Amino acid sequence: MAVTDAVPAKTNTRGRVLFASLIGTTIEFYDFYAYATASVLVFPTLFFPNATNINAILSAFAIFGVAFIARPLGSILFGHYGDKLGRKGTLVASLLTMGLATFLIGFLPAAQGSWVILAPLFLVILRFAQGLALGGEWSGAALVATENAPANKRAIYGTFPQLGAPLGFIIANTIFVLLQNNLTAEEFLAWGWRVPFWFSIVMVAIGLWVRLRLVESASFQKVLAQDKVSKSPVKDTFRFHWRAVVAGTFIMFATYVLFYLMTSFTLTYGTAPATPEQAAAAAAKAGKAFNPEGFVPGLGIARPEFLTMLIIGVVFFAIFTLISGPLSEKFGRRKFLLVVTALIVVFGLTWTTMFGPGKTPAMVGLIIGMSLMGSTFGPMAAILPELFPTNVRYTGSAIAYNLSSVIGAAPASFVAIALWQAGGGNTVWVGVYLAAAGVATLIALLMTRETRDKEFENNLA
Repeated sequence: MAVTDAVPAKTNTRGRVLFASLIGTTIEFYDFYAYATASVLVFPTLFFPNATNINAILSAFAIFGVAFIARPLGSILFGHYGDKLGRKGTLVASLLTMGLATFLIGFLPAAQGSWVILAPLFLVILRFAQGLALGGEWSGAALVATENAPANKRAIYGTFPQLGAPLGFIIANTIFVLLQNNLTAEEFLAWGWRVPFWFSIVMVAIGLWVRLRLVESASFQKVLAQDKVSKSPVKDTFRFHWRAVVAGTFIMFATYVLFYLMTSFTLTYGTAPATPEQAAAAAAKAGKAFNPEGFVPGLGIARPEFLTMLIIGVVFFAIFTLISGPLSEKFGRRKFLLVVTALIVVFGLTWTTMFGPGKTPAMVGLIIGMSLMGSTFGPMAAILPELFPTNVRYTGSAIAYNLSSVIGAAPASFVAIALWQAGGGNTVWVGVYLAAAGVATLIALLMTRETRDKEFENNLA
C-alpha cells in the first residue's frame, strides 16, 4: 500500500475529542477571565493604591493588555512545536503554563512596603505567562476538534473548543459572585479574591488527565507518514500563506472587539457610580479624595448584581455558540459570518439605546451582544484552520487568531474607557468603535473565499 494511502491505526473517539477540546479551553479561559474580573474588582486597589480611581483602573487594564502582547509570541512558540512535534504534547505544555501562572497570582501580596514595586512587576510577569499559554492553546484545541471531525461536521465539532470561552467565564464569575455575596468587603479584599486563582490548579489536573489520553489526529499522522513536517513553520507560514494570515486576523477582529466591550468594559461602566454623590461615597469608603471635575457617570449597579447580569448574558453566548455550528455548516462559514457581522455593525450603531438608559436596557444589550458573540465566535474554530494546510495549520491559525487579539482585544477596554470619558459618560463613541470593527471584518470576509468544502485532511503544502 502506498504511503499516501496509509490510514493511521490509532484514532480518538468522538467523546474523547469533544471533551478534550472543551475541557482545555474551559480551563484556559477560566484562568484568563479570573484575571479580567479581578482587574476590575480588586487589582486597582491592591496593586495601584496611590493612583486616582480612573488611573488605577487604566493601569490594571494596561497589565491586562500585556497578555495580548504575549499571545502572538505564544502562537509562534507553541505553533512551531505543534506543527513539528504534534498537537498533543503542545496542548499539555500550554495548559501547564496557564495553570501555574494563574495559581501563583493567587499568592501575590498587595503593593505596599517592600512589595510596592515587586508586586505589580510579578503580576506583569505572570500575566505575560498567561498570554503566552493562551496564544498556543486555542489553535491546538481547535485542531483537536476539527482534525478529528467528519468532513461535513467540522464547524459543529469546532463549536466545542469555542464553548470553553463562555463556560470558563460563567465558572470564574460565578465563583466571584458567590464570594462577594458571602464575604465582607474586607474579607474579599484580604483573601477572597485569591480563591478563584487557587481553584484553577484543580481544573488543570482534570484537563491534563484528559489530554494525556489523546492520540494525534489523522491529519498530522499523515504529515509524519509522508515526511511533510515543515522545518520552519513560522517562516513557511509568512512566506507562502501571509494572505491567509491577514484574512484570518481581520475575520476575527470584530469578534474580539465585541467580546471585550461586552465583558471588561461593560463591567467597568456598569458598576461605575451614576452620580457624583455615589462617587464621593465610594471614594470616602476607599480612603481616597474625590475630584468632581474628573467624574464620569456610569450605571451605578452593584458589582455582584452586574456580574450576575453578565453571567446571564454569557449563557446566551454559549447557546448561540452551539447554534452557529450547524448554521455555518449549512450555509457556509463566509455567508453566515457576513450576516452576523452586519448585525454587529447595527448593534454598535444602536449601542446607546441599551447602554445608557438604565439597568433593564443594559440587560437587553448584554443578551443581544452575547448572542451575537456566540454566533460570530462559534465558526472561528473551523474557518481559521481551514485557511491553512496541515503542516502549518497550528502556526497559521494561531498567529492569525492572536494577531487579531493584539489589534482587537488588547486595546478594546482601554479605548472604550477613553471614549466613555471623552463623551462625558455618554457611550455613543464606544458603539461607533464597535461598528467600525465590524466594517473591517466585513471587508475581510468579502475578500475571502468560502472554506467549507476545502480539502482538509489531505491538504499538505
